[in-house]
Amino acid sequence: MSQAPARANIASTVQIRSQFPALERVHNGYPVAYFDGPGGTQVPRPVVDAMAEYLYHHNANTHWAYPTSAETDAAIEAAREACSDLINASAAEIAFGANMTTLTFHLARALANDYVAGDELVVTELDHHANVAPWQRIATERGLVVRTVRLIPETGQLDWEVFEQAVTKRTRLIAIGAASNALGTINDLARATKLGRAVGAHVFVDAVHYTPHAIVDVKALDCDFLSMSAYKFYGPHIGILYGKKQLLETIDFPKLIPAPDSAPENVETGTQNQEGMVGAAAAVEFLASLAQGDSRRERLAMAYEELHTRGARLGKMLWEGLSDIQGVRLFGPALSEPRTPTVSFTVAGVASSDVARRLAEKGLFLSHGDFYAATVVERLGLGEEGLVRAGCACYTTPEEVERLIKAVSAL
Repeated sequence: MSQAPARANIASTVQIRSQFPALERVHNGYPVAYFDGPGGTQVPRPVVDAMAEYLYHHNANTHWAYPTSAETDAAIEAAREACSDLINASAAEIAFGANMTTLTFHLARALANDYVAGDELVVTELDHHANVAPWQRIATERGLVVRTVRLIPETGQLDWEVFEQAVTKRTRLIAIGAASNALGTINDLARATKLGRAVGAHVFVDAVHYTPHAIVDVKALDCDFLSMSAYKFYGPHIGILYGKKQLLETIDFPKLIPAPDSAPENVETGTQNQEGMVGAAAAVEFLASLAQGDSRRERLAMAYEELHTRGARLGKMLWEGLSDIQGVRLFGPALSEPRTPTVSFTVAGVASSDVARRLAEKGLFLSHGDFYAATVVERLGLGEEGLVRAGCACYTTPEEVERLIKAVSAL
């Protein structure tokens, strides 16, 4: 298996792949190549081992005076600390939930208690609907105004002139994705945050698609809230919500009377997915283990820098290879623009579901449809079949990309 030389102290792709049992799968006689990472990555052995260790030996509910309960409390705190290192926050600013969508609905309903009719919310056409529908719902319930920033179909980017016009003195919140799960577009979060700060609006960032590809720094972003999903960065199915501590403790989240009032537990309702929290922490530690450094944050930064370089190389190879095939149409920003190694396309005369099905017959697993970014597909003028999406992950190899290009060409 060929690969570019790894930087000093950074795990090679071969070393990374050895930790993913899923890569041993064979389908129709072909080794499976997973290009479905934008919909959910494969899980390395250390993550599953950590979850099994917790369930086998430490499983309990929280805050009681016996060992396994105390061990669970410690595991949850360690999970908050790991996820806070991932985004440069503090442990008290990390809350967990079923998934990003559920957490966003929960936050939106709580924030709406302070909104009045006529207040404005800004969303975008580029976003996953998990960062659109919650805000639309509270707008309907509270008589709020939703202003929508349009997508430029030709570039796969937001229209910033419209964005600037959408933000007014009545804007209470800006909801924006860090990166598009459908097109790979990376948005200018600093610009969006500056617009919000100018009018005193909160900024909510959906970083679900961004987090697997670039390291997040919430202090540098100065966003108020940020959401992630661990299953997009090699962990289990659990959602993560960051919020500035002083904000989380002023929001009237719905809760049971005995539940804590302090952040971040005031955000979390009921008994949580504790093994999922342990798995999320293990996923962060897996990423950090790929590099060396004096702190976990430093190791994460070094690992992300190299993984970003490798991903960009694979994304370029995939984009250029597919663009050379007659009948294949690519969507999203050009390679010269900020983007993730996620490439969406269609094949003339072949439904996207059929493209995915026929590629799967050759051991190439890709997702298809609208990926809950339905407005993107609509604005691109595509029907219900939507797009075919190929995403490169830390375990993707150049040989797998070549296999995919050849298979699409054969269609």
